[in-house]
This record gives sequence, C-alpha cells and structure tokens, in this order.
Amino acid sequence: MSTFEDSRYRWRETYFVLFPAAKRPPLGIVEKKLASLSKRYQLSNQTGDAEGKFESLTLASPDDFAALDICYTSGPEVLEQAAELVQEMGATAAPEQRPVLRRIKQYDGRFDVLHFEQIADAADEDDEDELLDPSALLIVLEALAKITGGVAVDPASGTILGGEG
Repeated sequence: MSTFEDSRYRWRETYFVLFPAAKRPPLGIVEKKLASLSKRYQLSNQTGDAEGKFESLTLASPDDFAALDICYTSGPEVLEQAAELVQEMGATAAPEQRPVLRRIKQYDGRFDVLHFEQIADAADEDDEDELLDPSALLIVLEALAKITGGVAVDPASGTILGGEG
C-alpha cells in the first residue's frame, strides 16, 4: 500500500537520489542501512526484483510525523530528467557544483523519495507546521546517496542535498 492511500498522511514533496543504474543496491542492503539509522524508523512494503535488487519500500518515522515512500526508476526518462535538472540548476550553480552537475547528467538510475506528513488531529491543527520534522528525510537522502555513490537533489528548488563527494 502506498502512503498516498493512507488517510493519516498527506504528500508534501518529492526528492531524487540520482545514480548510475549499475550501482542499484540489493533490497537487503537498503533495508539494513535504513533500519540502522534510527530505532524510530519503521520499514514496510519492501519489494525487490527477481534478482533481489531494490524496487521500493516505505519508511515511517512517527516521532517526526513523517513517512517516506522510496521507489526505483531507471532508463532513458531518468537521463532526460537529469539533463533537464542540470540545465535548470546550471544557471545558479556555484563553480564547485559544476563537476557534480556533469556527473548527474550521466546518471540513469533514480530513487524517488516521496515525503509525507502525518496529519494532525483537529485539536492540534494550530501546531500543524511545527509537528513535521524533516530530519528523517535528510538522513535517508544522505544514506541513499552514499549507498549508490549518487547525488540527492531537491528538484523543486534545484538544490543538491547530499552525496556530492
């Protein structure tokens, strides 16, 4: 079940981790790494392909009022979107980011990381913006970038979030 179908959550934004598809990790490696990041994280809906490579999973972090759906995509559409992102980001990129942007253009694998916010009860609506903690999102993006040797990107703002090295 996608978190989109869970009435306790609402989608906030989608982030990417771009990487060479040849470095797509096994499901077990992703599970182990994400589970080791925090005892508070709850993994569910894990799927892999016939070879045991990562396909998708859901990570819930109730203490952060957040959940993440992570799914894998590859192929020409990823290359096209990476090239578009680089073009958009290139105009405002700092000189030290140019090598990272050149690498991104070659990446044909991507994790889509959909960030969801747990909806507050009616009594807590006034504090709604104060409940969501983005730390789970940032920690997971960095971990996925390290596992794949890729780069985490916020496509909405054109910001590189991790994995630049």
